[in-house]
Amino acid sequence: MKIAFIGGGIMGESIIAGLLRANLAAPADIAVSEPVEARRKHLTGTHGIRVEANAETIVEGADLVVLAVKPQNLGDVMPGLKKLLAKGQTVASIIAGARIETLSKGLGTDAIIRIMPNTPAQIGAGMTVWTATPVVPQTALDATKKMLATLGTELRVNDEKLIDMSTALSASGPAYVFLFIEALIDAGVYMGMTRDMARTLAIQTVLGSAQMVKETGKHPATMRDMVTSPGGTTAEALRALENAGFRRAVIDAVVAAFEKSKQLGGS
Repeated sequence: MKIAFIGGGIMGESIIAGLLRANLAAPADIAVSEPVEARRKHLTGTHGIRVEANAETIVEGADLVVLAVKPQNLGDVMPGLKKLLAKGQTVASIIAGARIETLSKGLGTDAIIRIMPNTPAQIGAGMTVWTATPVVPQTALDATKKMLATLGTELRVNDEKLIDMSTALSASGPAYVFLFIEALIDAGVYMGMTRDMARTLAIQTVLGSAQMVKETGKHPATMRDMVTSPGGTTAEALRALENAGFRRAVIDAVVAAFEKSKQLGGS
């Protein structure tokens, strides 16, 4: 399958690296349009792929066209891309907030796949949620599923509103986790640990806890109870978190991100 990327930023490069790593595509099968010269040189030198300054020479003949530009640049890109797209080509978008209706009108095609990855995709540990319009051919669906699997876990959904929800939970979610890890490290330093020691403890604690929930399949509340002895240190810490509104703050944050995602998408 020939794949053209419109935009060669970090997430686009993550997908390219995954495709090449999994031998789902050869360098000759991938082409990128990227306006920034430094990025063009980086992508060519790192991955051996063809990178051009504009889209005119890379879209023709591509089975899948991946939109990977910044959201604020989408309006500038679509008119030119609309003239280049041919019948039978499928467009996949990883642009946050860009709804299928917007993409379809702007590009003049109904064969749209909307993808919402997150930053851990850069190391193959991502969570990617995606959906597709009914007219997308099975070959493009199969290729997309395999492509996204190289980034970590992929989940296809039928309702586009779940993409906005996923934007708030899993796409923005790493920032919440990073903030929690940062707070744990700061707490360790406050108590007197070196920052390196606190960092090691915090990272492994979060990593191991997530892995334990995943592997056991138990509800997080059950796992929490296993750690919490009556009248003990963990019970005291959990009381402090509840008094500070920790659970409510997390829920409010995700809901706020969801509302913002809908706003960006015009719904």
